[in-house]
Amino acid sequence: MAALDLFGRRWALRILWELRSRQLTFRDLQQACGEISPAVLNTRLAELRDAGIVDQESPGGYRLSSDGTALIDAIAPLHDWAERWALRARR
Repeated sequence: MAALDLFGRRWALRILWELRSRQLTFRDLQQACGEISPAVLNTRLAELRDAGIVDQESPGGYRLSSDGTALIDAIAPLHDWAERWALRARR
């Protein structure tokens, strides 16, 4: 249940999704996430680091840990389903 609590927090999954294929700096992550405030981004990154899902690299880059990569692999089918659903919903 703790994982659902963490991933249910606003922006958490979006941050993970943006980190899925590359390391990003704080600024790059903020731009990729659009309207996220620096305070919320900082809080979510701290929570994801504490959970062992995101690693902070120096200088200032963030990347998925091995657990974070495994998580992306686990939620990729959900993304695929959502894409198919969105296409049907537009018809």
